[in-house]
Amino acid sequence: MLGRGRHMKTRRLGKTGLEVPVLSFGASSLGSVFRDIDRGEGIRTVHAAVDAGMNYIDVSPYYGLTKAEIVLGEAIRSLPRSSFTLSTKAGRYGENTFDFSRKRIHDSVQESLDRLHTDYIDILFLHDIEFVPAEIIIEEAFPTLLRLKEQGVIRHAGICGLPLPLFEKVLPQIDADAIISYCHYALNDTSLLSLLPLLEKKEIGLVNASPLSMGLLSTRGTPAWHPADDRVKQVCLQAARFCAEQGTDIAKIAVQFATANERIPTTLVSSASEHNIRNNAAWIDEPLDQELLSEVLRILAPIHNESWASGRPEYNIEHHFKPQASSKGEQE
Repeated sequence: MLGRGRHMKTRRLGKTGLEVPVLSFGASSLGSVFRDIDRGEGIRTVHAAVDAGMNYIDVSPYYGLTKAEIVLGEAIRSLPRSSFTLSTKAGRYGENTFDFSRKRIHDSVQESLDRLHTDYIDILFLHDIEFVPAEIIIEEAFPTLLRLKEQGVIRHAGICGLPLPLFEKVLPQIDADAIISYCHYALNDTSLLSLLPLLEKKEIGLVNASPLSMGLLSTRGTPAWHPADDRVKQVCLQAARFCAEQGTDIAKIAVQFATANERIPTTLVSSASEHNIRNNAAWIDEPLDQELLSEVLRILAPIHNESWASGRPEYNIEHHFKPQASSKGEQE
């Protein structure tokens, strides 16, 4: 029954004071970034997520080129605004379309409020900031967020992106409330741990996205657009198949692994399937099979912490990869 909800363990999101569930709902799937979905299916999935205790929801105008926000807006119209925490983003609007100017951020936020049928955003993130020079973020974009915060249009301000050196460069120069990092705390990559001391020192809330590494950790095979190299894809597929042979979905191990770390407040998962969302939420309450986890980590060890480049070269100094123009969705 919608609205009754179940309890899920929560953790504090840095200095925001927000209590967020250890597993949260990433709404990128509502934009059909992984597969085509219909609105009804998407709306039912959002309601299932909130009912399961996953009442922090993240979205972006980029996902499905506004479709995800539109579907999410329809889904949350019938819910009390106080029953969920909502974040969206500004700055990225297409595969290669970025605009972090003051005017575009103001317009973008108003458009998002209209699509989401709300009068405030709990957290606004600047989306994939590694594609523009840091000065644009530090001198124009983030100060714009701070003004929106003063006006009460947004409650908290943050940044998101893929390369960890991005955060190491930008965070000391801005007063961010939160960040979204993706694909860096999963079974195959735990390099996010290196960033925790900086985040904890500044009390910056951490949202960890994509415990399945954008579909790497799946027996389905990786999407064609996935930027990882073939060796990484093959080893991840081997680990997923090993779990299947043991009668377990690697997604279960991945979600349990990501949410078990007390230093990571919340992990975003994205799905447009009610069944998958309910499963994800239920897994949190089940004990992690340590023996199976050890074997999976052993299989993945040869490619541990191997990532891919994203955005401008200066943020990708630790990688020896050809930079990718973009990635489709961060959260699955």
